[in-house]
Amino acid sequence: MGIKERLGKEWLFFDGGTGTLLQERGLAAGELPETWNLTRPEELVAVHRAYLEAGSDIICTNTFGANALKFPDDLPAIVQAGVENAKEARRQAGRPDAYIALDIGPTGRLLQPMGDLPFERAVELFGEVVRVGAAAGADLVLIETMSDSYEAKAAVLAAKENCTLPVMVTVIFDEKGKLLTGGTVDSVVALLEGLRVDALGVNCGLGPAQMLPIVERLAAVSSLPLIVDPNAGLPRSEDGRTVYDIDADTFATLMGTIAQKGVHVLGGCCGTTPAHIRKMVAVCRSLPFVPPVRKRRAVVSSFSQAVEIGDTPIIIGERINPTGKSKFKAALRENNMEYILAEGLAQEDNGAHILDVNVGLPGLDEPTMMAQVVTRLQSVLALPLQIDTSSPEAMERGLRLYNGKPMINSVNGKQENMKAVFPLVRKYGGVVVGLTLDEDGIPDDAEGRVRIARRIYETAATYGIPPEDVVIDGLAMTISSDSGSALVTLETLRRVRDELGGHTILGVSNISFGLPQRETINAHFFTMAMQNGLSCAIINPNADGMMRAYRAFLALSGKDAQCAGFIAAYGDRPAAPQTSAAESTVSLSECVERGLRERAVEAAKALLQDRPPLEVVDGSLIPALDRVGKDFEQGKVFLPQLLMSAEAAKAAFEVVKDAMRGTPREMRGKVILATVKGDIHDIGKNIVKVLLENYGYQVIDLGKDVPPETIAETAVREQVQLIGLSALMTTTVVSMEQTIRLLREVKPDAKIVVGGAVLTKDYAESIGADSYARDAMSTVHYADTVFG
Repeated sequence: MGIKERLGKEWLFFDGGTGTLLQERGLAAGELPETWNLTRPEELVAVHRAYLEAGSDIICTNTFGANALKFPDDLPAIVQAGVENAKEARRQAGRPDAYIALDIGPTGRLLQPMGDLPFERAVELFGEVVRVGAAAGADLVLIETMSDSYEAKAAVLAAKENCTLPVMVTVIFDEKGKLLTGGTVDSVVALLEGLRVDALGVNCGLGPAQMLPIVERLAAVSSLPLIVDPNAGLPRSEDGRTVYDIDADTFATLMGTIAQKGVHVLGGCCGTTPAHIRKMVAVCRSLPFVPPVRKRRAVVSSFSQAVEIGDTPIIIGERINPTGKSKFKAALRENNMEYILAEGLAQEDNGAHILDVNVGLPGLDEPTMMAQVVTRLQSVLALPLQIDTSSPEAMERGLRLYNGKPMINSVNGKQENMKAVFPLVRKYGGVVVGLTLDEDGIPDDAEGRVRIARRIYETAATYGIPPEDVVIDGLAMTISSDSGSALVTLETLRRVRDELGGHTILGVSNISFGLPQRETINAHFFTMAMQNGLSCAIINPNADGMMRAYRAFLALSGKDAQCAGFIAAYGDRPAAPQTSAAESTVSLSECVERGLRERAVEAAKALLQDRPPLEVVDGSLIPALDRVGKDFEQGKVFLPQLLMSAEAAKAAFEVVKDAMRGTPREMRGKVILATVKGDIHDIGKNIVKVLLENYGYQVIDLGKDVPPETIAETAVREQVQLIGLSALMTTTVVSMEQTIRLLREVKPDAKIVVGGAVLTKDYAESIGADSYARDAMSTVHYADTVFG
């Protein structure tokens, strides 16, 4: 029986930590675990067999770090051997009912635009592993320990495009329920469900007790089978070895609690052993099993935000669209991304929940422009986007590169159109707008529009697209040519809600085309539409009258508790029209805080005309970075915005340097950064580097997989007072401890700060570090204390 036939219908159990057991069997500090697939296969067979005999139903191949970046020469042999070793263990254990998961971990690189790895290159890297592993006989693909939802998407697409195996995904959240790049439980679930994975969940980083709130949220919002693979508690160093603080009995008890929270697949990660798994299986196997429950939630997401379409109307900003906007058309033709980004930021500031993105213009390469605008917007904005195009090619480019589950505008009732659009929705995920028109045009009455809506729902279902992922556009037609058109639209909204149980959307301003004082008509019609069940409104959120109508409706209809939203918006400001940030002057500090690189350069040049360079740095740039850093620490902005702000500041710093006519800015101190021997994951290190340099520190970046001797020699030669060390994997923390020990011998006056997913404050202290940095800004703060 295949695993899909059992998944979500009975308890299934993963194995535990492979690296933990390999270390016990002699894996040296800095040695790459995947090489043992070829050099010591008998050890891998023994490890897999031990887990099978402990009761695991699924064992993971020893290929977590196997990709062409790490193994450019012998990747196929390593992956094939990894699968063969698991198959041999299954044979020896007499467990033909067990399944082999092709284990895929992160590349260790940040994807563009935050990092330097192109999205399609990431898909290629993962695809190579999938092809080899599937051909070797893996039963499923497990994409695990993902801290970036965008990289997880690349891996899922690679799996689905290169094999037909079931795909499961687990990500790594911190104690606040956030990914490294800012994703939440809700946004991750929306993305992965949209991509049609077979199961999803959480692994690594935390013990079962710390994971409990995350598991509860997963169970509340996900309709898929859930996987939970915690660490054996929190790590510490003991006699040069990494050990964890939860024994097998305690682990099993805690996992029994987790199992009853709506989880379906249980296992372990770092620090867990066959003993942990055996005890867990014994406790959990006899517990009542509750299959997954379909939640029927209509959710649109970005990398860090999830917007649920439901009882409270959602605002979709309409300004990123060339229709009737000469300045926007010019920005598209001139590739003026800063203007487009500013339009997005203004709509975010004025209350939009989602932004419509339409870049269709005659003579323009729409697919290329759609890809560029979507990726640039997502580098500075956290709002979800609506990809708006009639071109299937442009739609696919936008959907493929989008980080999240977008809205898609649109499909209609024409058979040819549905055949073109629905396969894209099926593959990439999204909430699609269904226009109530077909081969015969737009019906004049609500009955005809509802009939088309039914057909759209029915056809979507044949592609596996649920009704909650379809939002019906009742089509607002101008009353200037048909005085009854508004009533038809309102009846359509009401009937889709009441008869079909569906959600609706309108381009509200279409109702007033050709009339004077359009905003007056628009605002009143908007209120009427919401009263008749409108779920999503495509409007201009910069128009004060529209937002006043919206907030007043929420207050009057009981959707704004204690009128908190209305009071927050209008309690201390006059009734003044709002302006577009794209057309207003923005200060240097604002440019840095919003990540507007080109505008930051121009603002710096303007300031330098009447201010000395150091005043520009100390009065504008550093305070802006401080505010962004504080907001990052408080969870108000996320990693993409932090990095884009740092890039904007860096560009402005270059302008300031030029103005100083060759006189370099005094550096605040010299810092070494390195990812320790055996670890190729340098995402965290690279983020720290960007921030330290922006705060005026000279960074000596030694790269990844750096031997202790190299770090020590550099510290002595360069007389460095602060060394930052990074590690992601349990198997490489031993190298970190060895490096610290050597530094204490040769450079005892140096301070050492450490960070990484497997570390804690107590663990850092136990291996001799002076400080533990839970994120990049923590490293900056510690550097400030070291150098004054």
